[in-house]
Amino acid sequence: MGSLGNSELVLNPDGSIYHLNLLPDEIATTIITVGDQNRVAEVSKYFDTIEVKKSKREFVTHTGRYKGKRITAISTGIGTDNIDITFNELDALANIDFQTRQIKEAKTQLNFIRVGTSGSIQPDIPIDSFLMGTAGIGFDGLLHFYESGHVRNDELEETLNNYLGWDKHHIHPYVVDGDPDLIDIFTSNRIRLGITGTNSGFYGPQGRSLRLQTKIPDFNEQLAAFSYQNQRVTNLEMETAAMYGLAKMLGHRAISLNVILANRPNKEFSIKGKESIDCLIQYTLEKITESQLV
Repeated sequence: MGSLGNSELVLNPDGSIYHLNLLPDEIATTIITVGDQNRVAEVSKYFDTIEVKKSKREFVTHTGRYKGKRITAISTGIGTDNIDITFNELDALANIDFQTRQIKEAKTQLNFIRVGTSGSIQPDIPIDSFLMGTAGIGFDGLLHFYESGHVRNDELEETLNNYLGWDKHHIHPYVVDGDPDLIDIFTSNRIRLGITGTNSGFYGPQGRSLRLQTKIPDFNEQLAAFSYQNQRVTNLEMETAAMYGLAKMLGHRAISLNVILANRPNKEFSIKGKESIDCLIQYTLEKITESQLV
């Protein structure tokens, strides 16, 4: 393959990648992603040292060390469109030579751990609990723009689509599993497991109606009633499925951890969300240091 053109691999005048404003040596192979740019500092405040602090638009990056482990914390902003930017550019930093604009022969595998927030669609999953997505259901169209069939869970995807019958609404979700090695690392009695739905918006795409009427008024109820091999769809958010798909296509590993801030069927919302998120951040950092992640 020839060198990548200026309009494909877009670099800033200082040689950094276009949106993230980062240079290749400024990221670690273990990367914690958060949506909120202010949450990056809530992660890095636990670092022993911080070597990189950069920001551009909604993308804030801190790279440092925690108990000897080099870790990058980066904000993605909200939505799978931002995941498309973040994951492609982080992969480019690891696996493209910016001088020659050639893809490197020897690839570097990155580990992505999302520390996010989500809403439960199951009444028995309480607010302020932690949940890990064993798979992500993408209700957006991102993976349909890529040759992604080889990374998708075809059986679960077909079962879900046959159950929902939402093709008439032009909704054909894709399904990608979380990385099994990372699932093992972060599993404990503090973490609930479930299938995470990833939506293209916060209101209508998650069954919320303020002044606009939704096309599928029982959207959440239909999802909540679905089961596959004793797994339920447990929660809705806006990044996980795209993370799983892009990471797997690029040869990386990804897992998504969420604090349940809202319980939709019970109409409850956390009053101690900041404290719960901080607990999940500390849990994530400790699991990273206990693991073989480098």
